Amino acid sequence: MPEAVAKSVYLVDPNSDPVVVRIDGRACFQNSSCLRDFVEEMLRRGKTRFVLDFQLCASMDSTFLGVLAGAALELKKTAPTGSFVLARVAPRNLELIRNLGLHRLLLVDSGDPAVVLGKCDTALECKNRTEIETARLVLEAHENLVTVDEANRSKFQDVLAFLKNRVEQK
Repeated sequence: MPEAVAKSVYLVDPNSDPVVVRIDGRACFQNSSCLRDFVEEMLRRGKTRFVLDFQLCASMDSTFLGVLAGAALELKKTAPTGSFVLARVAPRNLELIRNLGLHRLLLVDSGDPAVVLGKCDTALECKNRTEIETARLVLEAHENLVTVDEANRSKFQDVLAFLKNRVEQK
C-alpha cells in the first residue's frame, strides 16, 4: 500500500450529533470500506446526521465519492430524512463533487461549519478485504454515482464493465 494511503485516516466522533468524520489524507478505494462500514453502523444506531470535515483531505477518488453517494442515498430513505454536510471542502475537491453531481445530493457548507469539529479522536480501522470484496465495493460505489447522475454512466462505463466482469468471474 502506498505510504500516503497508509497514513490516511478517518477520525470520528460517533457520539456527537451530528456524527463528525474528519478525513486526514487521501480518501480512496483503498480506505473507503471502513467509512462505509462506519456509516452503516451509525445508521443501525439511529444516527442520521453527518458532517464530513474535508480540511485535511489531500485528495479523493471516484470510489470514495461513490461511497458517499451511497450513504446519502440511504439517508434519503430515513424518516426524517438524514443529512450529509461536507465542510471545509477545498476548491479541487469541490470541483470533483460538482462534476459528478453530488452537490445536488449532499449539502456543501461553503463557510466555516457551525458544528464543533475538534472532538474527532477515534480512528477508523479498515478491515482487510479480499480482491473480490474490494471489486464489489468499487462497483457498488460507481453504480451509486450513476444513480445520482445518469451522465456519470459514460464517465465510468469502462470501469463498470471491467468490474462487473471481474465480480461475475468469481
